[in-house]
Amino acid sequence: MEKSLDIYGIRTVIEAIKSGDKTIDKIFIQIGLTGGLINELEALIRKNKLKSSYVPTQKLDKLSKKNHQGVIARISPIEFYKLQEIMDKIEDKKDALLLILDQINDVRNFGAIIRTAEVSGVDAIIVQNQSSAPINADTVKTSAGGVFNVPICKVSHIKDAIYHLKSSNITVIAASEKADKNIYDLSLKKSVAIIMGSEERGISSSVIKLSDEVVKLPMFGKIESLNVSVASGIFLYEVIRQRI
Repeated sequence: MEKSLDIYGIRTVIEAIKSGDKTIDKIFIQIGLTGGLINELEALIRKNKLKSSYVPTQKLDKLSKKNHQGVIARISPIEFYKLQEIMDKIEDKKDALLLILDQINDVRNFGAIIRTAEVSGVDAIIVQNQSSAPINADTVKTSAGGVFNVPICKVSHIKDAIYHLKSSNITVIAASEKADKNIYDLSLKKSVAIIMGSEERGISSSVIKLSDEVVKLPMFGKIESLNVSVASGIFLYEVIRQRI
């Protein structure tokens, strides 16, 4: 099973970013580092909108026993797709099924969702560069290897992706427990993109406003919400039920 890879050293990380051959999940930088190379690295991080975190040297020492020079980058074990690549793949489909994950940053939930998406025939999963869980060893394990079978697309802004999907006649459906309508009231036989939000924050209000439909799952117990990976599975299998 593939795992995320750590690379270390200021120059090594700079060259990895410049090459564009590696998908960098996050860069850890030692607090207080200064100098020309660090300035160059920070400029590249800003330019490429990469995740980074300033940490004490003890944290870096735990991540790697090598001479890390105060910088470690975590490389994803998969390559991410661009949105246009996804759109090209589904261009001729009349019943495309996409899953958009908004602010889901728990790696095990992410992995469980990917696993269900793989077995339910999802064409692609769309996540945002910021505020989304990385693809690491835990994600890979929880997905049962599904990360290697489902195209995963990273975008700068989910809202821009939604505009693109809607312009391609894909109905965008947001899942929210505050909705008046439930999922079973909708026809899901045509191309749809389902948005799931984190359990803590849900889907952001700006994304909700852009959605064509906002729906919920009916609930009859005292607990007001489901685990997001469970809810995702119910939504996806309602699509399958209607299409079979």
